[in-house]
Amino acid sequence: MTSACPFAKTATVGGSCPVKIEKNQHKDQKEHDDKVDAKSNDSVVSPKCPFGYDSHTFKLGPLSCMICQALLYQSSKCLPCSHKFCKACISRFKDCPLCGADIENIEPDTDLQTIVDRFIDGHARIKRSQLSEDAREVGDGQKKVIYEDVSMERGAFLVQQAMRAFRAQNFESAKSRLSLCAEDIREQLKAAGDSQELCSQLGAVLGMLGDCCRAMGDSISAVSNYEESAEILSKLPTKDLELVHTLSVSLNKIGDLRYYGGDLESARSYYARSLDVRRNAVKEHSNVPSQVVDLAISLAKVADVDRNLGNENVAVDRFEEAIKCLESLKLDADETVVEQRRKSVLDFLHNQLAENQKSASDSSSV
Repeated sequence: MTSACPFAKTATVGGSCPVKIEKNQHKDQKEHDDKVDAKSNDSVVSPKCPFGYDSHTFKLGPLSCMICQALLYQSSKCLPCSHKFCKACISRFKDCPLCGADIENIEPDTDLQTIVDRFIDGHARIKRSQLSEDAREVGDGQKKVIYEDVSMERGAFLVQQAMRAFRAQNFESAKSRLSLCAEDIREQLKAAGDSQELCSQLGAVLGMLGDCCRAMGDSISAVSNYEESAEILSKLPTKDLELVHTLSVSLNKIGDLRYYGGDLESARSYYARSLDVRRNAVKEHSNVPSQVVDLAISLAKVADVDRNLGNENVAVDRFEEAIKCLESLKLDADETVVEQRRKSVLDFLHNQLAENQKSASDSSSV
């Protein structure tokens, strides 16, 4: 799963990802609270979360799993120590990770999971951007309370939780959070109509869902999610490099699943589509080194399939084209990550050519 948050650009004015906690978070919240207080009158109650959370005491410890560091999913209790974790996380252990006690049994904790689910419904799925829309009458109907959305911007909270769960190999949890996020975006699209911002977010989230399904061994659902992601992203402008990268990766992942499923012709078709996307990206952004590396990877994928289909000469041409792209790439001293990728792909390409030459030599000697 990609480490990039699909909500990074739109969540804040500065374009920073809301998954990263800003240093001035409390300062900004205080300024916001002051503005709300200035507008308040006797009939308005100060902003307060209905579950007891606010921006100054936003702690998820009691609702989180210590193993995956994400919100509990299928909350389960170890016996006899009663410590609680996600079912998928704790099932890998024989001793409690917190206290070391032998685990004699694992029981579902439905009450705690209900609280977690209520928390998600109350904070992660609703964007409250206008105070007038958030007023809720309480008590005798005379006073109004404004429930502030103290979670991250729309969808970002769910994506953060999904990424944590995925890294901990709790794929069911990740899939559940991403499904909620996708559902939320679809609802927004129905209400607001087609939006490039929302479509790009949905495409990215569907790609992540595909990763979850693939990790769970559900290749059919994985392909379905990747294909929908590619269909959505292919209709958007190609000026956004992150969008282009996500589109090409989704196409490559479908190709990978077809390849390992033995359908080489279908695999080549998807690899070729990804290659076309990346060729166009390099034409428009020739000064971006990462695009050149991506292009070389796509050339290698198509060449590998061509070789397996018996088109040796075509495969060699593509391997050589990829090598030429990478060898001509000029990088600055601080672009160490791209340089590592470049060297890794270049080594792979040289090895592939060496194998081709060895096979050709063996065939001629026979």
